[in-house]
Amino acid sequence: MVKKAFALVALIIGMLPSVFSQNRVPALRQDVPLDSIRLSDPFILADKNTSMYYMTGTGGLLWKSSDLKKWTGPFQVAKTDPASWMGKNPMIWAAELHHYKDKYYYFATFTNRDVKIDTVGENIIERRACHVLVSDKAEGPYVPMKESIYLPAIKPTLDGTLWVDTDGKPYMVYCYEWLQNLNGTIEKIELKPDLSGTIGEGKLLFRASESPWSREKQQDKIGPNKVTDGPYLFRTGTDRLGMIWTSWIYDVYTQGVAYSKSGTLDGPWVQENDPITPPNYGHGMLFRTLEGNWLMSVHSHINRNGRTVRIPRLFAVDFSGDKLVVGKPYKP
Repeated sequence: MVKKAFALVALIIGMLPSVFSQNRVPALRQDVPLDSIRLSDPFILADKNTSMYYMTGTGGLLWKSSDLKKWTGPFQVAKTDPASWMGKNPMIWAAELHHYKDKYYYFATFTNRDVKIDTVGENIIERRACHVLVSDKAEGPYVPMKESIYLPAIKPTLDGTLWVDTDGKPYMVYCYEWLQNLNGTIEKIELKPDLSGTIGEGKLLFRASESPWSREKQQDKIGPNKVTDGPYLFRTGTDRLGMIWTSWIYDVYTQGVAYSKSGTLDGPWVQENDPITPPNYGHGMLFRTLEGNWLMSVHSHINRNGRTVRIPRLFAVDFSGDKLVVGKPYKP
């Protein structure tokens, strides 16, 4: 089963190299409906300064909309340093846009496929890590800051997101990938006040194996899945700290939620028993529309002619009470 999982990862990466690369940009399109866009890990920033929505995700490209209905793009906005560890043409996964203080920040996972950091079983692990770029504008361009490395070079990390905890300090919350540790984790690391680097070392929040809802089968034994993916944090109306994150139930992409007993990143984190979204939806985030309504952005997995297609989707959500409740699909 492990060999099969490694092969699946290689297949997914190998099928779409141009989608993940920042050097190949498709032709600009206008008035594109959301469900006509092919995008993994969709992240939407509702920017009050420009009264616009900005959507990015895996591939690192940007789409713009004034109403969530019709989108213009894609635009290339990430400007990396070819002399850095990322190399000349890094793959970009799970990009996010955050307005923090007076700047806009681009959190993303960058992979240099020419650099190998480890071998686990039959899997050769490439240099992959979360990193942060900065811009004065939501539409970019986003450029490197002082720090060349945010997380250890010997660890494959991904899906970094921003959270300001009760101590007033900014943190990156990210996944330490299961391909190396064989039991994926979600961790935190403190960021410098201007997000230009990290302070100290990462700290474990929880492991994939703590999930009661994720499942996989290995050598006729059924147990928790090893994948952690796409953490995103929020506070409920009762000031409860929650985190949505994604794994698998066998071969079905699925999103769950955990809540912190202490109300801080340090937890302990208690996993809900059941998934929070329908099957084949995941890597979600929450945003407030320019009109003030809360939505969840996720992508769905659809099999078309033997090929997996990933499409951005929106759901109405309510977390005014003690828990996050996912409602009906939202059609802009």
